[in-house]
Amino acid sequence: MFKRLNLFGGKALSQEISVEQRAYLSKIRFKKTIVRLTQLAIFVSFFSLWELLARWKWIDAFLTSQPSKIYLTIIHLYQQGILFHHIGITCLETVLGFSLGTILGTLIAMILWWSDFLAKVCEPYLIVLNSLPKIALAPIFIVWIGAGPSAIIVMALAISLIITILEVLNGFLGVDQDKVKLVQTFGAGKWQIFTKVILPSSFHAIINALKVNVGLSWVGVITGEFLVSKGGIGYLIVYGGQVFQLDLVMASVIILAVAAALMYQAVVYLERFLVKW
Repeated sequence: MFKRLNLFGGKALSQEISVEQRAYLSKIRFKKTIVRLTQLAIFVSFFSLWELLARWKWIDAFLTSQPSKIYLTIIHLYQQGILFHHIGITCLETVLGFSLGTILGTLIAMILWWSDFLAKVCEPYLIVLNSLPKIALAPIFIVWIGAGPSAIIVMALAISLIITILEVLNGFLGVDQDKVKLVQTFGAGKWQIFTKVILPSSFHAIINALKVNVGLSWVGVITGEFLVSKGGIGYLIVYGGQVFQLDLVMASVIILAVAAALMYQAVVYLERFLVKW
């Protein structure tokens, strides 16, 4: 029998988990296992089918590449000593853009929540900026800042900033007003209301903004690297397209997908850690 120990008053009390609880926990574990196995099966089947269709000449391997060639291309990049160089450049730019977008967006959302007048004044401008394709601003950033990593980071920041402001501000404004009125009756000031009620209640909104920012930051960085970079995953994609090395293009896309997935998973782990804490 499974047992659970609870410490109360210095004494350990043993409680047995019922058969129904064990059956429920087993069902949950079984369901998670099935989900993981299904995901793995889809992944393996996709790449296996891709490889077979290319080997059987049912698809043109020159245009679509194939997993074996992609693998050999990644190995070749590693042997040349440039694989982690390009990955490091893109990851550093993405993390900086992601961090700046999240921090600045949260701070601006906090200011807008604090001042209702300022929030109403800025609302139409935020909506317009959110609907504006930020990629169109890339040439302007390059002229203003110069062709280099700074312009790429600003590009990632511009794409993720407005979304963060709107997501977090909506989370702040969506907090149950009864909770706010309750602490106000006890004489709480605005800062106490924010730190004790608004911020904890908006935790999931902030985490959702982080998850959205992962993808947006990668979009901003890769777009910037398409235009001005001399290194990075985006640079490899552009270079591979220019010289018709589509194996390099597909290998770079696979590396980009893996890096983005790992970054998203890091945010998920952060969420789990903060929830427990």
